Amino acid sequence: MKPTLRQRLRYQFDNLMSRGTPAMIGMLFIMSLAIVSIAAIIISIFNFTQLNDPTPLPFGEAAWESLMRTLDPGTMGADTGNGFRIVMLFVTLGGIFIVSALIGVLNNAIQGQMERLRKGRSRVLESGHTLVLGWSSQIFTILNELMIANENQKKARIVVLAKRDKVEMEEEIWERVQRRGKTRIICRNGDPIDPNDLEIASPHTAKSIIVLPPENNNPDTEVIKTVLAITNNPHRHAEKYHIVTQIRFSKNIPVLNMVGEDDHVQAVLTRDLIARIVAQTSRQSGLSVVYTELMNFNGDEIYFHNEPALSGKTYGEALLMYEDSCVMGIRKNDGMILISPSMDTPIETDDDIFALSADDDTIRLANRGLIQINEALIRSSGKPSKPKPEKCLILGWNRSGPVIVREMDNYVPKGSLMTIAADSYGIDKQLESKGIRLKNQKLLVVEGETTDRNLLNSLGVKDYDHVIVLANSQLPPQEADAQTLVTLLHLRDIAEEDETPFSIVSEMLDLRNRELAEATQVDDFIVSEHLISLMMTQLSEDPDLYNIFMGLFDPEGTEIYLKPVGDYVATGKPVNFYTMVEAARRRGETAIGYRLVAESKNAGRSYGVYTNPKKSHEVTFTLEDKVIVIAES
Repeated sequence: MKPTLRQRLRYQFDNLMSRGTPAMIGMLFIMSLAIVSIAAIIISIFNFTQLNDPTPLPFGEAAWESLMRTLDPGTMGADTGNGFRIVMLFVTLGGIFIVSALIGVLNNAIQGQMERLRKGRSRVLESGHTLVLGWSSQIFTILNELMIANENQKKARIVVLAKRDKVEMEEEIWERVQRRGKTRIICRNGDPIDPNDLEIASPHTAKSIIVLPPENNNPDTEVIKTVLAITNNPHRHAEKYHIVTQIRFSKNIPVLNMVGEDDHVQAVLTRDLIARIVAQTSRQSGLSVVYTELMNFNGDEIYFHNEPALSGKTYGEALLMYEDSCVMGIRKNDGMILISPSMDTPIETDDDIFALSADDDTIRLANRGLIQINEALIRSSGKPSKPKPEKCLILGWNRSGPVIVREMDNYVPKGSLMTIAADSYGIDKQLESKGIRLKNQKLLVVEGETTDRNLLNSLGVKDYDHVIVLANSQLPPQEADAQTLVTLLHLRDIAEEDETPFSIVSEMLDLRNRELAEATQVDDFIVSEHLISLMMTQLSEDPDLYNIFMGLFDPEGTEIYLKPVGDYVATGKPVNFYTMVEAARRRGETAIGYRLVAESKNAGRSYGVYTNPKKSHEVTFTLEDKVIVIAES
């Protein structure tokens, strides 16, 4: 059936309306122009005039009079003359309709634009920004650290792209991220694995990209897909992308390397890293604080520095040549990283040192007059005592448990005992399925609730040297931390009755719960996601730090240790850190700080941990204090 004229006109009108606000505004403009023109033609042809001014109006003047009444209906109140009034009445009525429609169209357009802004779908036009893809509880640590890192920048931008409402993201960031300097945080809504959504955040102009894993049981898949969306984007640039992310399972590392083989992708293997930190810290109270001090921006950081004056010197000589910085190693001309190498390692012209310092411009050679070493206070290395078998108790179980058991077996002497108490079934079979064979420890598994005081009493907690409390990763963070706190309160009560107190190390999931846990007077806390977030932020700002961090956490290489001060220098007498560095140097170790046990419960003093102290400053140590050194494992 052939469409009628009315149907055709209606169809054309519908098509016009579907074109949006510009088309509707254009239509109203044409209607207004038509009304004004028709009125002007009628007035000029029929010579309609007002009674108080009988002069005929030309077309142009008549059009102007009509336009004024279209825009302002009140103008016709002073009109006279029947013909003139009738024409202007219709012009005014048409104007009322057009202006009302125009206001409605503009109002809808503004509301639509506000809604689009709320959804965060507009494209970011930034360059040199840090791009964060994804959303998890880690984002607040990352944003806070980036704020500190960029505090002195004139124009710094952080862009966040996640599958969340833009306004909700901004509100949470406003509540939990401290604003510093002129850094601006821009939030956008989109799926990081969708190449089209990814374009919203301008990844091709970002200086670095941080990919956060989702909080689910299989985060590695999402991370790999996100990296793939960046590296295989049809709009990608020729230069290598700098991408920092984290992977839970080691089997996924080769896949990620294949995806980013043409780019600079740095992945932190979270499960192994945290497990290694927990194992080390359980035997060295305060170690997690040392790691936190090394990796956060709120203090001293690791910087690379080329010093011509060091050419021809040895690494051991360089250790004593800086007052306000602690040299940690050498980066050779070919990029090889040497962490606390042999003291006679030569430093060549094109080599860089890397040091712990307040800023990159504070790595300055010391005045020779400040370098004073008190030989009388240095203690000889002596013969190390034979280690005794240890007893370790793990309360609770999570995905890091098997790696912790494996790592502990590498650190403890032969004949040691490992007891695991948790409400998980088949832990021993789980360890066996992962190929974990203990060489130095005997394993005992007990099923039960770790919050049950009767279970803790039956285990004989007092007889153990180290107790590790693991968070239940199957529960929401707050609920898991609540269980951990109950267990810690029982342990504190048991420890108060023990004449030879055992060390207690606890894993927390939410950094905000650490203040509550401090009431339990635990030796150390491992806030796993917090440490991973700190490392990722450092790598996003300086990718060259990757090999340093991986080297420090590699069980086969050099590691950080807290050793008794009395083995290095005399206690009870004032001693400067130059003397401490020299005492460690003679043992082939690099001293980077110390820990005062008297302040180990004081959060305001970093739990007694002092990294990169002023070397000329004198401190009187006790036998319980520790020196922080980088040494061979």
